[in-house]
Amino acid sequence: MTILYVSWHAETASSVSVTDTGCMILYITSEWVSITINALLGVIMIARLRAMFHGSRKMLVFLVVILLVNVIYNAATTVVERYYMTAEEAVLSGTHQCGYNYDGTATLIAGGWILATVWEVIALSLAVWIAVEHFRGLPRGYTTTDCFAVLTRSHLFYFAAFAAVSCLSLGVLNPKIANSNSVGSDVYGGVLQASKMVQMFVLGPRLILSVREYNAKLKTNHDEGTAMTTIAFGERAQESSGGDIEHGVP
Repeated sequence: MTILYVSWHAETASSVSVTDTGCMILYITSEWVSITINALLGVIMIARLRAMFHGSRKMLVFLVVILLVNVIYNAATTVVERYYMTAEEAVLSGTHQCGYNYDGTATLIAGGWILATVWEVIALSLAVWIAVEHFRGLPRGYTTTDCFAVLTRSHLFYFAAFAAVSCLSLGVLNPKIANSNSVGSDVYGGVLQASKMVQMFVLGPRLILSVREYNAKLKTNHDEGTAMTTIAFGERAQESSGGDIEHGVP
């Protein structure tokens, strides 16, 4: 999906004509990919938070309801955009680029990003709150790198990226940026797309990979500890046997 997402956005600025209809198809397709990926990331977030809250059913229902509201609103907004937003192909310096007019859907798009931000703030607040409660329950002077620390750290990195994407996306709705063909607006759009890709396709998977790495380290440390215990037991057994033989004990 990463390759497809990048390919679609690469087509919005190429040497090949994509037509106004093609620009709209590229935009709507990329929006559906974004909705799908963010919904999957929401499911991952729910699984992480449910584990942190020790499988609480009330927390699960609460988080699922908020995520569903967010996903349904974004899906409905994408359907409406098709009828009220306009796309236009422009040729600049021999390059065919897609431009979009958000005047008819700016409020809906802004509402979607606000809802998504509210969801992320709630998820982050819950993760930080339960992590603080967990660390407060540890003995004084006890240092740990347990799973709560791993979950909280990866969540903070992900939220920082999402917050940046949210702010940049809301900035695009400004008519001075949306209706501009200047170099500055192109750079702004490039930064926005790069930020989206980092948030969805780099830090998003890290929500799973960070936990897998933690579990792999636990397994490695456990195996090393077991091996050292076995060696130590073997050495003690040999010393005990040797001592018995020297004293004539069969």
